[in-house]
Amino acid sequence: MDLSDKIDVLDRIFKIYDAFIENLEPACQKYCSTCCTRNVTMTSLEGYKIADHLIENSKSELFKKIKDKSYKKRFQPIITTNKIADLCIQGKELPDEEIDSSWGRCPLLMNNDECPIYTARPFSCRCMVSKTKCVDKAEMDEFVLTVNNVFLQYIEHIDQQGFSGNFTDVLLFMESEDNRKSYAMKNLTNPGEGLIKNLPMTLLLVPPEHKIKIMPIINSLQRQKK
Repeated sequence: MDLSDKIDVLDRIFKIYDAFIENLEPACQKYCSTCCTRNVTMTSLEGYKIADHLIENSKSELFKKIKDKSYKKRFQPIITTNKIADLCIQGKELPDEEIDSSWGRCPLLMNNDECPIYTARPFSCRCMVSKTKCVDKAEMDEFVLTVNNVFLQYIEHIDQQGFSGNFTDVLLFMESEDNRKSYAMKNLTNPGEGLIKNLPMTLLLVPPEHKIKIMPIINSLQRQKK
């Protein structure tokens, strides 16, 4: 699958998720930004899509905004979602990872709490669908959390030749035209500091009580991944 095909599949995956959350009643509304922190992660495929969006829409100055705040502490994952699934299936312990919402707001969030890349935002932003207002305390349904993990696994699988990392690290890497070209040509071997290699999906991490309910979603996703 070439890059344009992968982006097309990613867009279709996003639409499947949009259809899923239409049946929910999330408390999330415009200008709700409590969950818009520095800890968002994404794949290199999503990063490429966002970088392309910034460049095509004359928003390249936002790269500088990200870079100016890149000295701040942020969540930098050491294993991917599919690696987590593999370890859980094997009954192995997950490594400790430090994350704290107090590390600050998303570097792209505007002063009025609007997102300048909302239409191109990564899945980790799209899947924040709390049942309660986040200013009180975010609360997500257990089934929604399972669905979110499945989508994360599929997106990583589509980008299995790429990398994952913090929003800041992925976008600063994709700011480089040479890096974008290397990624598009599938010869990117050195992803840069803070980025980790993606893995193919082997088994889905779905608890027994959700297996029947989630099957229609899995069937829709299964038609997209090849």
